[in-house]
Formats: sequence, C-alpha cells, structure tokens
Amino acid sequence: MAASGFDWLRQLLRRLRGVDEKTSNLRRLQKEVKQGCYDCCIRCLGAVPYTSLLATLLCYTGVALFCGGGHEALTHTRTFVELYFARDVQDFIVLADFIKYFQYVIYGLASFFFLYGLLLLAEGFYTTSAVKQTFGEFRSTKFGRCISLTFIILTYVLAVIWLVVFGFTAIPVLFFINMESSCHKVNILSETTLFNQQSRVCMDARMYGFLPWNALPGIVCGNTLANICKTPEFYVTYDLYICAFAGAGITLLALFVYVVATTYNYAILRFLGRKGIRC
Repeated sequence: MAASGFDWLRQLLRRLRGVDEKTSNLRRLQKEVKQGCYDCCIRCLGAVPYTSLLATLLCYTGVALFCGGGHEALTHTRTFVELYFARDVQDFIVLADFIKYFQYVIYGLASFFFLYGLLLLAEGFYTTSAVKQTFGEFRSTKFGRCISLTFIILTYVLAVIWLVVFGFTAIPVLFFINMESSCHKVNILSETTLFNQQSRVCMDARMYGFLPWNALPGIVCGNTLANICKTPEFYVTYDLYICAFAGAGITLLALFVYVVATTYNYAILRFLGRKGIRC
C-alpha cells in the first residue's frame, strides 16, 4: 500500500510538472508571438518612405488647388474682363481662346500629376534605404539605378518648368491686389477731396496682358473702378486666383522635396554599390 501510494504521488508530481512545462511553453510562445507582431509593425513603419509620402500628399493638395482654383478663376476672368474692360468681341477673342485651351491643359495636368505622383511614391518605396535595411539585401540592379536617375532628372526639369508656371500665376494675383489698392484709394479720395481727383486713379488691363493694346476701353477709372471692386465677380475671381497661386506654390515645394528624396536614395544605392554590396 505504501509503495503504491508513493507511485501515485510520483505520477501526480510528474503530471503536474508536465502541466507546468506546457504552461511555460505556452507563455513563451505567446511572448514570441507578441514580439513577432511588434517587430513586424516596426518593420512596416520603418519601411515607409515618409519623405516621398509627404511630397505626394503635398503634390496632390497643390495640384488640386491649382487646377480647381485656376479653372474656375479663368471662367470668371472671361466674364469679368468682358463686362468691364472690353466692348468689342474681337478685342477679347485672343484671351477667350487662351482661356478655353488652357482649361483643357489643366485637365491634362491633373491627370499627369496624379500618375506621376504615384510613380514617384512607388520609386520611393523601391529605393528608400529603410526598405533595403529591412530585408537585409540590396537587390537593386543597374537598370533600377538608371530608372532612379531618370526620375531625378525628370523631376528636376519639371520643377524648373513649374517655377515658371508659379511666376505666371502671380500675374493675375498682382493685378487684383493693385486693383483693390486702387479702389481703396478712390474711396479715400472721394471722401476727403472736393475736386474730382479720384478720376485720375485707373486700372489698365492691357498692362497685364489680358487685352491687346488697341482694345477699348481697356481701362477703368474713378468711381466706376470703385463700383467694380464691390461686385461679387471681383472678390470671387480674386479668391480663386489666390487659391491657384497657393496651389502652384505647394506643388513646387512638393517637387523640390521629391528631388531631395530621390537624390538621397540614389546616392545611398551608389555608395553601397561602391562598397561591394550587391546592388
């Protein structure tokens, strides 16, 4: 009886020890799973090219502002100039044709930048050093480096072209700023002077390239100018051009960020290639 009792206790202790081992193994497995999920999340977050992602968001925001604001601003400009600065349709036909064709260009720009932004973001994922360090090997080929260099050159050329676009976008903004300032001056002169000095304050749309020099009247002065500044067309067109100008500036900033990010990633690949790492 005593021997059988000891055997029973021995078996019970062995079973309890087995349960403890299974429990510890289960806890170790759960800990490894948690660490594996954490490491996986860190890898995924570390593999994101944040600079390229920021540039893509800036690019889409800027293009949306530029294309949307520019399209509507051109539509209102046609009505605005036709009502207050041009009497003859022939004087206005050049600007009308330019507005019509440039609106089609805006549609093309929106599509182009949408696709180009996706390509640059994909190129950022491909060439970022974070992705290469995550997977441990550099598998970029000479063809891949050639594509990266091509994107750098294209983005740089596009940034230079867009700098010109940004400058031209400032012209209508400058026109409306000067027009608002002239209207304010007319209001002050009409309240403080007895003589008709406010009639000498004028705005000439021909000076800013909206109309040819032989267009009539092409110029608005005095109280007529002040009344134009009080119309909804003036404020709406003014705000839309400011929106388009801001969008062009944001897009230009995004292109420069793209250039910096792609140049850095390409330099990393070239540096690692010279050190003998497979790339």
